[in-house]
Amino acid sequence: MFHITESLTGKEETLIVGLFRKTQPLQGTMAELDDRLEGHVTALLKDGDISADSGKVTKLFPLGRTSLKRVYIAGLGKEKEWGFERAKEVFATLVKRLLSDKKTIAVIDLDSFTSDDFSKIEAAHAFAEALELASYKIKDYKHKSNEPEKAVEELTFLSKEDPAEIKAALFVGTAHGRGTNTARTLVNMPSNVLTASELAEHAGKLSERYGFGLEILEKEDMQKLGMGAMLAVNKGSSEPPKMIVLTYRGDESGSETIGLVGKGITFDTGGYSIKTKSGIVGMKTDMGGAAAVLGAMEIIGETKPEKNVVAVIPSTDNVISAEAFRPDDVIISMSGKTIEVLNTDAEGRLVLADAMTYAKHHGATHLIDIATLTGGVVVALGNDMTGATTNDAGLYRQVEAASAECNEPIWQLPITEKDTKKVKSSKMADLSNSPGREGHAIMAAAFLKEFAEETPWVHLDIAGTATTARESVLGPTGGTGVMARTLAVFVENFE
Repeated sequence: MFHITESLTGKEETLIVGLFRKTQPLQGTMAELDDRLEGHVTALLKDGDISADSGKVTKLFPLGRTSLKRVYIAGLGKEKEWGFERAKEVFATLVKRLLSDKKTIAVIDLDSFTSDDFSKIEAAHAFAEALELASYKIKDYKHKSNEPEKAVEELTFLSKEDPAEIKAALFVGTAHGRGTNTARTLVNMPSNVLTASELAEHAGKLSERYGFGLEILEKEDMQKLGMGAMLAVNKGSSEPPKMIVLTYRGDESGSETIGLVGKGITFDTGGYSIKTKSGIVGMKTDMGGAAAVLGAMEIIGETKPEKNVVAVIPSTDNVISAEAFRPDDVIISMSGKTIEVLNTDAEGRLVLADAMTYAKHHGATHLIDIATLTGGVVVALGNDMTGATTNDAGLYRQVEAASAECNEPIWQLPITEKDTKKVKSSKMADLSNSPGREGHAIMAAAFLKEFAEETPWVHLDIAGTATTARESVLGPTGGTGVMARTLAVFVENFE
């Protein structure tokens, strides 16, 4: 699909080139094109018929004056403002334009999309990632027409950079995009299709593809291990629960293992603390944490970092029946800590509690848990910022750096001694799963902190960021795949 070359061969039909504002005189491929067209490009720029504003795309027809049939000129804006995220948006716009015009083969003048502060390697990564993200379409269940959907089939990159370096960047960018799209698809799937068993089957396919270690705990296994918190949430369901474990060993001599724990509630009614009519719609997305972890593991499988990872996904639905757990129940977690259930809609922290304990049993020396956990984090931070809490400042800084690199921002919320006292305030058990509405996102994190114990830990609440109601050039509405890339980059850079 990807090819690298230093110059045009004369057989190409479609060329894509970038143009910064106030780039005078024209340089590189643009200058050559202008010469071939006897100054026509310069004239169009002066007349405003070609725009160098960021995101603007002009389609130029050489009309036989060159071997090219069409040239897409992408406006890049000011060179000093050019960077990875801006590049991804421009590349995504170009991809959508190609697909709209039904052009599946093109040549990209990669060097024209670089600046003093933005390298050819970064540009290649950004293009490949944007290609995957912008091409993504929701896997729906509508009747389809017989006309096959167009996809970009072959891209050639013009660059004087080392071809091996460019290909490596394209490979990583593609992996990041595809892992994110996998997470998007999982989040968008209806719960009658994506059950805990189907989620386990998906993990099994990843294991086969990448050689991951695989363990699927069944209900009987959880009973033997004393996973009372996980089993309580599953009590009302006719679907069997699954505790899904994937292990990756990239450093056989290493003593440290990163535990990635993702909440996999395939549908959440709230249980007897039932959600409202409007609040229950969309609860198929309550496994967004599991999707992020599985997307990250796909990226890890492709890029093969020299790190050790254990991914643990507790998966079940949370529904109502005569057998379902109830408010006022007291349950015993795998750690041995007892929990008074005051809110059956605070089930995510219960399944995560047993999963975090099990991750430590698998040797996790550092824990990152990720979950669509609380509406409270949406009230606090909105839909563009993931909430985070931690018991280890150094580990948090590494996660924060990865999130910044992937443009998936997080914001740290505090856990004070008073918060810890509140989750320990139950008169019936060691902990309460929901001691009150105030600071609810913090209460959930304070509860989970009791199961991280002394293990360095970061908690990511993606209730506001796992889905979006706004379509963009980088993707449709629905699942965002948020944190799949952040987790993978964190693992890659972990120290």
